[in-house]
Amino acid sequence: MSSRKGMIVLMGSGELTATMVEVHKNMLARFPDSPTAVFLDTPAGFQLNVDEISRKAVEYFRVHVQKQLNVASYKSSENTSAFEAETAFHMLRNADFVLVGPGSPTYAVRQLQKTPIPEILVKNIQSGGCLVAASAAALTMGRFSLPVYEIYKVGQEIHWVDGLDVLTQFGFNLVVVPHWNNAEGGTHDTRFCFMGKPRFQQLETLLPDDATIIGIDEHTACIIDLNAQEIDIQGIGSVTIRKKGREIKFGKGDQIPLEALVKEINQKDWAKNVDAVEQQAGAREDLESHLLSKVHEIKSSFRNGLSHQDPKETTNALLDLDSTIWKAQKNLEDEERISEAREILRDSIVLLGAELGISPRHLREYLTPLVEAMLQLRVRFRNEQKWAEADHIREILQQSNIQVEDTKDGFQWYIIDEDI
Repeated sequence: MSSRKGMIVLMGSGELTATMVEVHKNMLARFPDSPTAVFLDTPAGFQLNVDEISRKAVEYFRVHVQKQLNVASYKSSENTSAFEAETAFHMLRNADFVLVGPGSPTYAVRQLQKTPIPEILVKNIQSGGCLVAASAAALTMGRFSLPVYEIYKVGQEIHWVDGLDVLTQFGFNLVVVPHWNNAEGGTHDTRFCFMGKPRFQQLETLLPDDATIIGIDEHTACIIDLNAQEIDIQGIGSVTIRKKGREIKFGKGDQIPLEALVKEINQKDWAKNVDAVEQQAGAREDLESHLLSKVHEIKSSFRNGLSHQDPKETTNALLDLDSTIWKAQKNLEDEERISEAREILRDSIVLLGAELGISPRHLREYLTPLVEAMLQLRVRFRNEQKWAEADHIREILQQSNIQVEDTKDGFQWYIIDEDI
């Protein structure tokens, strides 16, 4: 392993989807020769499908990242034998790249905090390794962790629990909150990792004054490069630095020197005009609520159709979303909101492509309604001279082994290397 300082990658979600493929590839490409990549399964160790999650991660890396991913299994401190534990520790110590992802943050903290694993992860980073902590695992990296399930599902009083505190070892007094822009609630607010605005504002008051929140949108990566001393934002969303109700936002492609960011956090007058900021935000939300409520309702329908492999619901959601955006533009809705809705449309198409790419191959008869609906959407984009959107649909289908050919009589499509 290199003597250079390493990297910490915090992902808001999507660690095993198409949106994060290039991030994984770029991180692994920084290592010479053949880096050793390891997946740690602890956050999902209590789930009955934990081994299935590990297999999905391995297959995702094999097919999409084109790298071997090994599994360091430490499901629980109670049921892991001494031999299994030492094997996992050994794999992690010798890893160049470690991925930790879905599951429960509080379960992960409870299982890992009395093991050598947090120290191993810190030493790996100090020695030039890369740690990718996504979703539930991202929540554990800071000084405090948010007990999402306990509050959102069980109804416990709002509170924080101790995190694994990995980031503090590198000078970052941060509390990590993934799923920052979550909209799965549809008609109710699930931003801020399912907490919603009122509960999250209360949670903020429970943090010490010197703690700073870093909120990471879904399908977004915050890459902390300790060697280059900068932060790079990749993916489709934003990263938010928040303290006392005030925010600094960074978007895709932004590169922020660590020194400048730390100085900004320490010297900014965070307490100034908090009430005015909240009032302005509330006014904006009132104006935006109708369009975004409709868009997020459609997004929820799309994801439900995708999770249940329902091509009719999935296709109708995409078409409904396109129609909603078109009407909003015609009605001169706020351009920023329309842009956000378009991002959700593109994100949905990417997720659909990723699902087609990862899932077992389907018969042409099964794919026909969905593919042809997407191609009709492509025709509409072309008629409206939206060439980039039309090309993007074709590229996604090609990445999913579906070849599209344009002829004078229309389009034709076929599955590459499929015995139809």
